[in-house]
Amino acid sequence: MLSYRASIPLSSHTLVRLAALIRAHRAHRWSRWRRLGPGQQALLVLAHLRNGDTYARLASGFAIGTTTAWRYVREAVDLLALLADDVHAAVRKASRLAYVILDGTLLPIDRLADDAPYYSGKHHRHGVNVQFLADPAGRLVWTSPALPGAVHDLTAARRIGLIDALTGAGVQVFADRGYQGAGGTIRTPFKRHRHRPRLSRHQKAVNRSHARIRAIGERAAATLKVWKVLDRLRCCPRRATGIVQAIVVLQLIEEDRYPG
Repeated sequence: MLSYRASIPLSSHTLVRLAALIRAHRAHRWSRWRRLGPGQQALLVLAHLRNGDTYARLASGFAIGTTTAWRYVREAVDLLALLADDVHAAVRKASRLAYVILDGTLLPIDRLADDAPYYSGKHHRHGVNVQFLADPAGRLVWTSPALPGAVHDLTAARRIGLIDALTGAGVQVFADRGYQGAGGTIRTPFKRHRHRPRLSRHQKAVNRSHARIRAIGERAAATLKVWKVLDRLRCCPRRATGIVQAIVVLQLIEEDRYPG
């Protein structure tokens, strides 16, 4: 079998923080001897999440079994997901910002054709709907639990309580037309109606300014999808939430914005 060296575009700071988390977890559980130390396990997990390396490839590269590689990844993902903010903590952080940008993205999953709840008619593919918040600089602030891809963005935001929480905290939010009718502090572009086919000059100017702000939020979506494991999730959809939350925590650590 051929082999080669590969790099992971992350800093050693992220590796050290993840290794420390794994080491503390092992000490807390009085874990027995493991084939890989905390540092090697952290490296394996980052190779899977950031580079999208499969369990078979990881098993070969680290000289362990495929099941062991899967278990190492799942353990670290669960530990990281526990550190992720819930919707209320996210809104408290958002309240300290001038405004936030709300948007949703579809993360493709490996599902069969008859899995209707996960089929997005908008994107014409199976996936999970993840809502996210971005700050005025376009940095990722928070992601929601993953919902089936067939769920509309506005419905998803309401279902997780995000709309009510943001409005209750008085957070100014910019969102696209998919959130039309959200109300509260959610600002959306003007939309043409059947009885008003044309927008005024002022409305068009407002929409252009609104679009420039929302475009900044696309950076957060791009940041999320740099983690190659999200190119296509090959796991049970119920695991998607934990994986996305773990990635957000690692991204905050990488940018030195994680408070813990």
